[in-house]
Amino acid sequence: MNALASNTTTVYFSGTWVILELIFLVLVIAGLWMTFVKAGRPGWGAIIPIYNVYLMIKVAGRPGWWLILYFIPIVNLIIWIIVALDVAKNFGHGAGFGILLILIPEIMFLVLGFGSSEYHGVAA
Repeated sequence: MNALASNTTTVYFSGTWVILELIFLVLVIAGLWMTFVKAGRPGWGAIIPIYNVYLMIKVAGRPGWWLILYFIPIVNLIIWIIVALDVAKNFGHGAGFGILLILIPEIMFLVLGFGSSEYHGVAA
């Protein structure tokens, strides 16, 4: 009897976890979608793997060939830091916002997409 209760609990919590993950995924996609739209890029690009990274590089004002650098271990971390800081700068934010974008992009893209931030274009 105890094993049955344990299995039922496991199924319940795993199902709940999947639903929470799906909600989180939808929020991340929505934030990225709106960020791209504000930057004058196609919002639907947020749901296309690899293309969304290319769009983020373009929003940051970096050349498209930087996408190749994302496939190199360790280098991809450095490139992500540069791109995130450039995206923050192009939306009129400072280094603090850029650091938060590096550490918690899921939340910060929601802030960029649905907040009052405006895309100023590539900083000179």
